[in-house]
Amino acid sequence: MRNIVVIDAPSNLGLRPPAPGTVPGCHKLAGALRERGILRRLNAFEGGVVVPPRYDRGDWQEGDGVFNAAAIAAYTPRLADRVERHLRAGDLPVVLGGDCSIQLGASLALRRMGRYGLAAIDASADFRHPGNSDRIGAAGGEELALATGRGQDDLTDLEGLRPYLKDEDVRIFGMRDGDEDRAELGELRIPTVTVGELRQWGAADVARSAVVGLEHEALDGFWVHLDADVLDPSVMPAVDSPDEDGLHPDELLALLRPLVRSPRCVGLNVTIYDPDLDPDGTAGDVLTDVVVAAFADA
Repeated sequence: MRNIVVIDAPSNLGLRPPAPGTVPGCHKLAGALRERGILRRLNAFEGGVVVPPRYDRGDWQEGDGVFNAAAIAAYTPRLADRVERHLRAGDLPVVLGGDCSIQLGASLALRRMGRYGLAAIDASADFRHPGNSDRIGAAGGEELALATGRGQDDLTDLEGLRPYLKDEDVRIFGMRDGDEDRAELGELRIPTVTVGELRQWGAADVARSAVVGLEHEALDGFWVHLDADVLDPSVMPAVDSPDEDGLHPDELLALLRPLVRSPRCVGLNVTIYDPDLDPDGTAGDVLTDVVVAAFADA
């Protein structure tokens, strides 16, 4: 049995400010889940904190590309170093974000080591790039495009390793029905499964089928990326862009459990939950409970 190692990646560099003069609160995600005993409940080892640079967009304006790009480009290899060290030791890292741009750290670490897949559980594909949008800026909504080589060189080609992920090695689950990115993803043959399809086909069956595809011999393993906004706002309002008609906790658990329990799964990110938007803490309880239950013995 591999050792689970919890690593904090409390970066909010990839999100727009929730209001002028403020910064996104998702950098508090790791501390909030730790307060709920996630380390003890996972029977995990301590992986420490990879401290991000300060959030400072300076004089950035629309049209300038990704804001905080230099800071993200500096942070990503440092996070990759920590993740890679544990992967090479045979551990299973659970990385607590942070916004979705922390996925670049895991993707870079995996690319250094070989060819890996990604199972992204997310309400949106985070696939905004210069080829489909004139509103590039927030890496937290662009990290999958960046990881697959679309976007500015200082983020897509770190260490000369572009792309960190191949299109055909990515799977996306939990997108809202009617998401406009789905047509482009289909043309690129990146499989997507919407919330409606998960309910139609059964979340656990979808996950088991995905595991079979991600366990193929061309891949050295796969990583799981969990964005809290995949959950319905009735149980997870504490995200930057809550979308209606999301998954319920039992549906997310049924999807997540087969993925993280696969012997070819090498790690997990948890992102976007913002404790500042959860004054009574109930959304944080739900998220922590689902993650812990996914790893628990069936």
